[in-house]
Amino acid sequence: MTEALRVQLVQDDFPVGDIPGNAGRILQHGRQAQAEGARVVVFPELTLSGYPPEDLLLRPSLQTRVEAALAELQAARLPLALVVGLPWHDQGQLYNAAFVIDHGEIVARYRKRHLPNYQVFDEHRYFACGSEVCSWDCDGVRLGLTICEDVWFDDVLAELAQAGTDLVLTLNASPFHLDRAAQRRAMLMHRARQHGLPMVYVNAQSAQDELVFDGSSMVLAADGTLRAALPEFRAATLQVAWQRTPDGLVLADDYPCVDLLGPEASVYEALKQGLASYVNRNGFPGVVLGLSGGIDSALSLAIAADALGPERVRAVMMPFRYTSSISQEDAQTEAEALGVDYHVLPIESLYDTGMAQLNPLFEGYGADVTEQNLQSRLRGLLLMALSNKWGHMVLTTGNKSELAVGYATLYGDMCGGYNALKDVPKLMVFRLARYRNSLGPVIPERVITRPPSAELAPDQKDEDSLPAYDILDPIIERYVEHDESAETIVAAGFDRETVYKVVRLIDRNEYKRRQAPEGVRVTARGFGRDRRYPITHAWAPGE
Repeated sequence: MTEALRVQLVQDDFPVGDIPGNAGRILQHGRQAQAEGARVVVFPELTLSGYPPEDLLLRPSLQTRVEAALAELQAARLPLALVVGLPWHDQGQLYNAAFVIDHGEIVARYRKRHLPNYQVFDEHRYFACGSEVCSWDCDGVRLGLTICEDVWFDDVLAELAQAGTDLVLTLNASPFHLDRAAQRRAMLMHRARQHGLPMVYVNAQSAQDELVFDGSSMVLAADGTLRAALPEFRAATLQVAWQRTPDGLVLADDYPCVDLLGPEASVYEALKQGLASYVNRNGFPGVVLGLSGGIDSALSLAIAADALGPERVRAVMMPFRYTSSISQEDAQTEAEALGVDYHVLPIESLYDTGMAQLNPLFEGYGADVTEQNLQSRLRGLLLMALSNKWGHMVLTTGNKSELAVGYATLYGDMCGGYNALKDVPKLMVFRLARYRNSLGPVIPERVITRPPSAELAPDQKDEDSLPAYDILDPIIERYVEHDESAETIVAAGFDRETVYKVVRLIDRNEYKRRQAPEGVRVTARGFGRDRRYPITHAWAPGE
């Protein structure tokens, strides 16, 4: 057997909007691949613009910038083929496209045929659908192109197989959620085996606002066997050599197949990557957060210190008369274990001053959650003042379970710029805390085991107001992630009164979530761009 083709996979970060910079990164990778003997270099989906560029695609100068970057790539005349994703205008339509630039010449063009338009995807807003397959000859090997969603359907691959394609190259920007990497692997193995086509799958490795792209690029044989797999959540390159045989292309050597991370490890890495990208790309020197002694802020602190380094994290304990001594001790222990800058700012005097001003207007009204919310909002006030002075972004610490049912104070503990736990259900918070401690103990055991409390009232517990989390979280998952009706959830064995209470709370608190900070999406359906419900509506829960 003789070597037929060397293909380089480039799993890397191409920032949204940085078209000139991304062109430079493509050339840098191309020159490195050339030095390593590659003939073809495959990049992720929309390499030039980054993914998802959203309404930047509507900017009048988009095509001018893309054309300038494309001209730069051609002018370099690298002695290999660059397979690059880009947005491309043609005859009044915009396409999610891939171009092949071989020795400076554009030798093939492909337009994505299947445009995802569900959950976090909105491609029909911007792109027109392509209608043709794309294959071309490279040193006697017939290569075919697909882009991301195309490989989830049969037709494009079937047409490529009918056209005599030897090897499929697929460019992707497939975002992370729990178990998604395993689903991708299983699907691609099935597609390769189904059509008898070996495949090179290159996914982006980056983060953009609430989305994280985990990489997990791979190479598959024609029988669906996984022959190479790149790591998750890390930039990486891999060159694979293909040989021609009577039965088609086969890999010339064995290559590493990196195992997928477990659920807690993958979610933790996604949270770190999302936070680090957001803080760094938006130019913040670091983050500041309120450290309460509870599990949510403890986990948020660990994520921040691991993502940014402890020298860029500042924690503030803001005790009140209801803050237990245990909470104060645990907050200090957490800060010391992680090596972050730690401060204590009591809010008692601020609260008393505020109440003295408000009491004349509160006369005739009994005490209620107003007094509790004032504590939270004073803490938000102090954190925002520190943010203004230090330049650090405020990291909020509420979890998905709380945000779902509105167990959070608008302009209080929701006050900030980013929330690493926004899409993390409470039961997963406990699992992640134990996972982080398995890497090194930083969260005291009693923080994980004692009943959760906001500590805004004497002897307060979360379960005074909410169902137990082992009941609440499954209801939220069914209603939010799977769109099950209240009656369907009841039929699954949940208490009717509890289900309707939770569903009404979720619907009623959409207005709060619209004002919540951005956060990493890690479940199959998060709040934000993933789930778009009206704030004002008369939809009654039931069927």
